[in-house]
Amino acid sequence: MIVNWRSAREFLSSAGRKHGGAARGASGYALIIVLWTLVLIAFVIAHLSAMGRGEIRISGNLLANAAARAAADGAVNEAIFNLSNPQQDQRWPIDGNPHLVTIGNSRVTIRLQDEAWWINPNSASPALFAALLHVTGVAPQAARSLAAAVAEWVGSAGATRPQNAILADYQAAGLDYGPPGEPLETLDELGRVVGMTPAILAAIRPHLTLFGPPQPSPATLDPVVAAALAEVAAGQPVPVANQQPQDVLTTRITAVALGPGNASVTRNAIVRFGASLPHGYGVLAWRDTL
Repeated sequence: MIVNWRSAREFLSSAGRKHGGAARGASGYALIIVLWTLVLIAFVIAHLSAMGRGEIRISGNLLANAAARAAADGAVNEAIFNLSNPQQDQRWPIDGNPHLVTIGNSRVTIRLQDEAWWINPNSASPALFAALLHVTGVAPQAARSLAAAVAEWVGSAGATRPQNAILADYQAAGLDYGPPGEPLETLDELGRVVGMTPAILAAIRPHLTLFGPPQPSPATLDPVVAAALAEVAAGQPVPVANQQPQDVLTTRITAVALGPGNASVTRNAIVRFGASLPHGYGVLAWRDTL
């Protein structure tokens, strides 16, 4: 048999180039797969790390807020203890000025205000409520009508109109309900009174309370309430019946706590003090906002 060595060498050389190229191609694909796998693993690790840092920040914020809330509640209790002091000259004055205390890692600002500085829509006379509406921008006739509607809602109107006449006013305004004739449970309920608009309620709300006497104190520090009292006094005196006893004082305690991590929490409490009360005081409300 005659062998053509030249042809054999060319065949072997061609086969080697073919298989070598395939091997190099397979190695390239494997390298790409490894690189993409590493990128994917790095992405997953970065994502998990970011989630972990976010959860740590959330946990830290929750802890800081809890510490600030506990400090605010502690400050309210401290104010109650102070105002219950038998030595009146050692009590904080109820004048709205700030009192600074430190509780734990939180700095707390406490303000004490007399609930008698504001107007109680559950018991105020229609004349006083109309004066409040007037000094906050409502026209005189509209103020008197709205004040009468509020009195009908809370059941304090002296001479009540027939129920069908009252319901007719609400139906004419497109409302499918009427006044319950009971005291308000929240100030938001005033928004359901016929004729009350969100703008009017927003204007009078800062000057209202559900815990004050029928007649605000002449010593009120609220200039709007003082103007309403002056307007009524220029007309006719407001009845002062059903005032709370002289030895009873209803106080609004506001505590603003600044805790770690710039956490800020505000707590409000309405507390009634008096020798005739159990333990000398009674908590009427305790919440974030009033």
